[in-house]
Amino acid sequence: MSGRLLPCSPREIGSLFLFEKLSAQQLGQLCSKGRVEGFDPGPVYTEGDPATCFYVMIEGAVVLSRRVGDDDVEVSRTSQPGVYAGAVQAYLGDRVRQVYANSMRVTEPSRFFVLPAEQFADFMAAEFPMAVHLLEGLFWGSKNTQRAVGQRERLLALGSLSAGLTHELNNPAAAAVRATATLRERVGKMRHKLAIISQGSFSPEVMANLIDIQERTAERVAKAPTLSPLEASDREDALGDWLDDHDIEEGWRIAPTFVQAGLDVDWLDQVAAAVDEEVLPNAIGWLNYTVETELLMDEITDSTARISHLVDAAKQYSQLDRAPYQVVDVHELLDSTLLMLSGKIGERIKVVKDYDRTLPKIPAYPAELNQVWTNLIDNAVAAIDSAGGEGSLTVRTAPAHDQLLVEFRDTGPGVPAEIRDRIFDPFFTTKPVGEGTGLGLDISWRIVVNKHHGTLRVESEPGDTRFQVLLPLTATADETPEEPA
Repeated sequence: MSGRLLPCSPREIGSLFLFEKLSAQQLGQLCSKGRVEGFDPGPVYTEGDPATCFYVMIEGAVVLSRRVGDDDVEVSRTSQPGVYAGAVQAYLGDRVRQVYANSMRVTEPSRFFVLPAEQFADFMAAEFPMAVHLLEGLFWGSKNTQRAVGQRERLLALGSLSAGLTHELNNPAAAAVRATATLRERVGKMRHKLAIISQGSFSPEVMANLIDIQERTAERVAKAPTLSPLEASDREDALGDWLDDHDIEEGWRIAPTFVQAGLDVDWLDQVAAAVDEEVLPNAIGWLNYTVETELLMDEITDSTARISHLVDAAKQYSQLDRAPYQVVDVHELLDSTLLMLSGKIGERIKVVKDYDRTLPKIPAYPAELNQVWTNLIDNAVAAIDSAGGEGSLTVRTAPAHDQLLVEFRDTGPGVPAEIRDRIFDPFFTTKPVGEGTGLGLDISWRIVVNKHHGTLRVESEPGDTRFQVLLPLTATADETPEEPA
């Protein structure tokens, strides 16, 4: 908005700290290129609008705010003459998008020296060419450094995730290889037992009974109940006694396998009734190999299912072949990130999932939210490690008015009060040199606040630190998310 035009006094604007070193000629040039405007209480300019003017307050009271979701968050309030805002990067011209980075309003009648953005850029270039070069160098150098370090941090995170994923994949893959080798051996022994049984003088009816028992034994393996350690021990003792009573060798080795398969004494009685006493040991051995092959195939199935689950989690985490902006279930994103980081989290840290599954899906950039979760979980793990390596990480979701809350709570030493306001600043880190870039929380803040119009905040005391992400439930007017396929 425009204010009331007022006389411009070179002497008055020369008293402002920004211009106090300028010559009388320079001050005169400023007054000729700019103007003094008076503003009544209310807005002066709005965040996101084209940055057309550079404002320096002569007298009054000003408030600067940033838009976060549906809220205007106050970032500065002052009555100090000489404070400036507006088109502060006009000297960069079209190389950066020239919009107001915040909103400004005055709370009492105020006067400003106002310099149009182009005039400000011309004055800087003409009167302070060296200063402009320095400022440009600082601006682009900071941008390049931030970009390079940010890429490095993402590569480090990717390396850590890849190592964790490789470790997680190796366990089920190795289990499947071992089970396959053992299965081949057991099938060979089962064929040998079958050959011995077939050499006996059994009627077709007895052989049919044996085959029927084998089939029903395999079915019982698939439906084996889960027993408590005490129940399993009691059943092993009972089966061991039965096997000893029927002169079955190595009954102590066979009994645990039968218990795992859900077999009991009544089942063995049915087997004994189906065959002659002298063939019973071979029949029991044959059924033992049957049980072992079924259990080994279950192990292979579980291992390959685990591998498939890990691959799905990796795809969910990376969001390969998916729209960058879509409607997502944050719990799926959290689960995939926790799974990808499980190797780094380790067994000493207890992970608690306190999810409100009734929460709706939300419009979001899922790949970037996964990066936020990664950064916050990584910080929580580092905090717990610094306090001895044992503790808990609680990931909670909950409704928060018209937003969705995702909270990461750790039992680490906490964030000291004196640095709490700085932890979201670029390159600020408390980690030793080489262990942290200081961009993790800055990147997270920009993803949550700038990209999702949400809020990222921290509450901390020793033993209880909570990073809270608040995300809007609906898309903004200029964004349309894709529905997942």
